[in-house]
Amino acid sequence: MSNNIQWHKVLDDKNKLQEGRVVTVTAGHKDLCISHYKGKFTALDNKCPHQGGPLGEGSIEKGLLRCPWHGWDFCPHGGSSGDYDDGLETFELKVEGDAIFVGLEEEGPHEETVTDVMVETMVNWGVNRVFGMVGHSNLGLADAFRRQEDKGKLKFIGIRHEGAAAFAASAYGKLTGKPAACFAIAGPGSTNMFTGLWDAKVDRAPILALTGQVATQVVGTGNFQEVDLVRAFQAVAEFNQRVEHQSRHTELMTLAIKHAILKREVSHLTFPDQVQVLSAKGAKAQTPKGRITSLTVAPPQEQLDEAIDKIKTAKRPVIIVGHGARFHMDRIVQFAEKLNCPIMTTFKGKGLISDDHRLGCGVLGRSGTPVASYFMNEADLLIVIGASFSNHTGITPKKPIIQLDFDPLAIAKFHKIEVAVFGEISRTVGLLNETSEDLAKDKIDQTEEIVARWEIWRAEKQKRLAEDRGKGISSIYVFDALTKLAPENAIMCVDVGNNAYSFGRYFESKDQSFLMSGYLGSIGFALPAAIGAWAAVDNERPIVAVAGDGGLCQYLAEFTTLVKYKMPIKLIVLNNNELGKISKEQRAGGWDQWATDLVNPDFAVYAQSCGGFGIKVHRQEDLKKAMLQHFENDGPGLLEVEADVKLI
Repeated sequence: MSNNIQWHKVLDDKNKLQEGRVVTVTAGHKDLCISHYKGKFTALDNKCPHQGGPLGEGSIEKGLLRCPWHGWDFCPHGGSSGDYDDGLETFELKVEGDAIFVGLEEEGPHEETVTDVMVETMVNWGVNRVFGMVGHSNLGLADAFRRQEDKGKLKFIGIRHEGAAAFAASAYGKLTGKPAACFAIAGPGSTNMFTGLWDAKVDRAPILALTGQVATQVVGTGNFQEVDLVRAFQAVAEFNQRVEHQSRHTELMTLAIKHAILKREVSHLTFPDQVQVLSAKGAKAQTPKGRITSLTVAPPQEQLDEAIDKIKTAKRPVIIVGHGARFHMDRIVQFAEKLNCPIMTTFKGKGLISDDHRLGCGVLGRSGTPVASYFMNEADLLIVIGASFSNHTGITPKKPIIQLDFDPLAIAKFHKIEVAVFGEISRTVGLLNETSEDLAKDKIDQTEEIVARWEIWRAEKQKRLAEDRGKGISSIYVFDALTKLAPENAIMCVDVGNNAYSFGRYFESKDQSFLMSGYLGSIGFALPAAIGAWAAVDNERPIVAVAGDGGLCQYLAEFTTLVKYKMPIKLIVLNNNELGKISKEQRAGGWDQWATDLVNPDFAVYAQSCGGFGIKVHRQEDLKKAMLQHFENDGPGLLEVEADVKLI
């Protein structure tokens, strides 16, 4: 007997394996078939040589071990296949007491694969969060993730639907400006990610999509779960490559991540099954050192001078900031304070300045406040920073506009503007701040007007708070309560629909950050986005997700993901048993209201059944107490609010 044999206990009690039966066991990293026939136990290779059928799931018929897939027969003792030359390997077996042990050659050290060095390269670039689902066509890549997680360098979050993985990674990119990875098997697992990838693409969030693929030799043959993923991802991915045997593997990963970061785009790599386990042959992981440039680019001087001249002559300028300004607000607020200049935001930029700030005017547009729209209409100059001029925001082209942005394609995208300033936003606003003393001369101080307009709006909200049709709690009341009780530094994840419009209009922000599906406007975003936010901040900041019943049901099973990873995410669902926004659009368009009614579970009971906290509120007078209880609970939880579909 070899000195390198390692014995593995595979069965605690031999008596539980009946005479004439077989069972699959695992010894180390190897699956084996244990047979019990004529009083003898035998350890055999578990894979049928035909197509790898699991013999431990087969049966012994007429003295032969029969494969459960195609009925091939083998001797249950010696593995012989009769007249054929493809019998089964057998392994040493011993019985000690009632336990059965199998002896295998001691495993050698792990040999690094191409996926090992590619994943290490990914981690070296700071991409250390992966959302996805492990499956049969991505197991080699999944094992590379596992090795990095075992070293404490990567966090893998297993989700229940690949669409949620893509949304989570998109939200992570929106919040941090850095890419995370979403991960799926070939075929349906990969195509499930498309909506979340498009969300990232249109909102310019960096994201890395990693997909398994069937063996290259069967691509194009109609093989099981075979989809040409390079062609399928062509429209959504800026960088889109198949990993090949002869690829420069770590360079391929480096290029994918560089495209995601620098272009704020989708990068996709697909890994054929056989490539995932290729030897790295001594290849080393790459790092970003020497591979990426600083992005703090100053604007052309003539553009800056033109903007300065325009600001000098304005009496009532206002600043409008969008999601693209989210990492630069300290300098923007400093600039506004020197000008005593109102700041309003797009809906995607909600919360970039607190509504309590003396210059804060809330959200502009369809989800906005009359405070913001008043100051835009009264302004003689709009200074637009990191915003994209969507119809939803409604920035008027009738006013003189200075637009500052780090993306030249975003500048004057839809119509002519007066002054275009291309440069990194912090650098550009910093240069404006250096001249702001001169710029502040002869400006009308609008701070008292801001106070007055907020008073008018808050008085109007008080009137709306008194409305009660006896058909559920009004959204106005829900978001008024949320304003008072939500943690001031929370990350707020918003879905789409009437709940989102009401959220934008009635919730008054403090130091919260907000995440939403902006240009794509995808229903179902809020819950998976909260998972992405938690992966970015862990438990350092509270996370609140707000959804309607229609949106929540898109990814309702992800509540079990919250429970599995102990994510203390607070979910609030406004349940009106209707796709309320669509009903509203049908009525507004002169259509009959049709097919928008919903049948829902008891969401609070569902949350409890998953192992989380769940509470349901029917009456307005009970809402604040329930919401406080919800926020004070330590783990994942769900507050269900029976809402009035008309009071939005």
